[in-house]
Amino acid sequence: MSSQELVTLNVGGKIFTTRFSTIKQFPASRLTRMLDGRDQEFKMDGGQIFVDRDGVLFSFILDFLRTQQLLLPTDFSDYLRLQREALFYELDPLVHLLNQEHLLQPRPALVEIHFLSRNTQAFFKVFGSCSKTIEMLTGRITVFIEQPSAPTWTSNSSPPQKTLLPLPPQRPSYHDLVFQCGSDSTTDNQTGVRYVSIKPDNRKLANGTNVLGLLIDTLLTEGFHLVSTRTISEDKTECYSFERIKRPEALAMNKAVKPEATIMLEQSQKKK
Repeated sequence: MSSQELVTLNVGGKIFTTRFSTIKQFPASRLTRMLDGRDQEFKMDGGQIFVDRDGVLFSFILDFLRTQQLLLPTDFSDYLRLQREALFYELDPLVHLLNQEHLLQPRPALVEIHFLSRNTQAFFKVFGSCSKTIEMLTGRITVFIEQPSAPTWTSNSSPPQKTLLPLPPQRPSYHDLVFQCGSDSTTDNQTGVRYVSIKPDNRKLANGTNVLGLLIDTLLTEGFHLVSTRTISEDKTECYSFERIKRPEALAMNKAVKPEATIMLEQSQKKK
């Protein structure tokens, strides 16, 4: 690549080197006029074009010119200042994307676990702001209900084998699920046990504290972090609140909108 294909910009003291073709992505922009020498505010100084603007924000503008997409850091908050810079450089497609600020900001996903331990049983309710998180947990959690056989053996026979019936957790709505584990009494007054397994762990756990620990580990592995704990005084239910910041997706230019250069070329061909 020859040096004539490159241009160096000094934007507010920050140095950027890129292709001429990158800066001239949009022929109607002020950046294109700057390179063509048609904007007298910008002068060449020591082989660099000095631009008295914010250099940090220009890095996002240059990334947009290179990729035709706008992807900002999770903690970015200077939307108005970046929009002001886009207006200064007369980059209308970027201004349009920045008008969709609500799509650019990260959205937290919230999960809350309600855990109640009572005698030999443990009850779980999981609430999620994102239904996909609840779907993920539903796909991983299996409740196994112990089904004891009728006691028909004699003194010389072995005890009957107990079977485990696998069931998914209950889904009262798209945003919550409920399940329980431990010992309970069936309709025939025999003691049955409910076990819980959470993939990829293959253990079948009946102890509520162990299931709670495994459920919390699952959420932490999925990128959630614990933000608060509390106890509801009425029934001693323990509540664990989790949060995960969902990174915003890149916003791309509308493919149906043609770059100015293409439109100008088509118009000139029609005149011939």
